[in-house]
Amino acid sequence: MNYVILTYAIYLCITLILIIWVAKTLFSNGRIFLVDIFHNNEALADSVNKLLLVGFYLVNIGYTVYALQIYDDIATAQVIIEKLSVKLGAIILILGGMHFLNLYIFFNLRKRAKNHR
Repeated sequence: MNYVILTYAIYLCITLILIIWVAKTLFSNGRIFLVDIFHNNEALADSVNKLLLVGFYLVNIGYTVYALQIYDDIATAQVIIEKLSVKLGAIILILGGMHFLNLYIFFNLRKRAKNHR
């Protein structure tokens, strides 16, 4: 059995499900911050939110595909789990980092918008 192909398939499935879940969560819960930042201009907030969603998908799916290659042989289930832990751990750290970066940006924009009022 070709364990490398199996590892790729598992990696892509888990990663894409994780990216979609995080993107939907950020999209639905980030809207309220954007509406506040843009002074209750819901059309502008929704437009920016959709653009952020597209950018989020591009960056994360792009990195997922970029990091797909596995250089070593995979001979056992243990090696599959070890390879997946490294690759999925990197994706999870990137998603978490992007989440905190977005929160930092949103809170700074919100503070600036409140000071500007």
